[in-house]
Amino acid sequence: MMTTSSPSHPGVGQCAWCGAAVSISDLSCPGCGASIGCSTRTTDSGWSELAPIRDMAKLRVGSSTCQIEGLYVPVADFNLAAGDGVYFAHHSVLWKDPPVEVRRMPLAGAFSRMLSGLPIVMAEAQGPGHIAFSRDEAGEMIALPLQPGQAIDVREHLFLAATHSVGYSWFTTGIWFTTSGGKDSKTHYPCGRFMDRFTAGEQPGLLLLHAAGNVFIRTLAEGQTLLIKPTAFVYKDPHVHLSLLVNYPTGASSLYPQRVIWLHLAGPGRVAVQSAYEPMEEGGQSVTSTSGQPTIPRRAW
Repeated sequence: MMTTSSPSHPGVGQCAWCGAAVSISDLSCPGCGASIGCSTRTTDSGWSELAPIRDMAKLRVGSSTCQIEGLYVPVADFNLAAGDGVYFAHHSVLWKDPPVEVRRMPLAGAFSRMLSGLPIVMAEAQGPGHIAFSRDEAGEMIALPLQPGQAIDVREHLFLAATHSVGYSWFTTGIWFTTSGGKDSKTHYPCGRFMDRFTAGEQPGLLLLHAAGNVFIRTLAEGQTLLIKPTAFVYKDPHVHLSLLVNYPTGASSLYPQRVIWLHLAGPGRVAVQSAYEPMEEGGQSVTSTSGQPTIPRRAW
């Protein structure tokens, strides 16, 4: 979808999804890959389906480009200019030109994350030349152009690649609960123990994610709240607050779940979810403690 063109720049408009400048001759947005002319569909509850990236859409990032190839198992093919680079999860490389240099990316504090049982290995590539990435599974490619100073928080293990102008860090989610059965006790992290934060520096940058199924976005107003399944969570604006909510349905019996575990989000800011998500593996044992629940009225189901 493209907004109306500016009188001072005939034939030029703005992408309704990311705000990038779009020429009348473009078939897709050069910022996020959204098809030009696609309608913005919003449900009565405020959800909008993320505009799909058309096959062979080409994104522009400075002097480099990124072409998205395929629909069901998409591939991100970067054509890096000399001096430009990207970093990525080490297992996501599909192929590269021989001149492209690849090396391990140093990460401050990575050792402490490895001690938590969640090792993370990042690599970086330097142009000129082509390098392509894929998650090797069906899903939807998400292209997030970030303006200088803009940040986004992403659930871990959904990251694919980002340009060098985007900084990377992580923090603990603080979302957990413990279960106990007999003498065994276990701590669970329903949306991951850590969350990735990506922040654009002085120059705009591009962040690529891979989600399962379809992706839906909703903007929460100040004080507006939402409950989602923790494993459906994809990303959020930094101002959106997360907490855990455990509901115990009234009148539950052995035929129905004895509890429902939710991720509670409070605005303001954007939230994205995926329609295909894995079930939580927590064994159905008794919940003995949680990371703290939001203060909301208890309702009978």
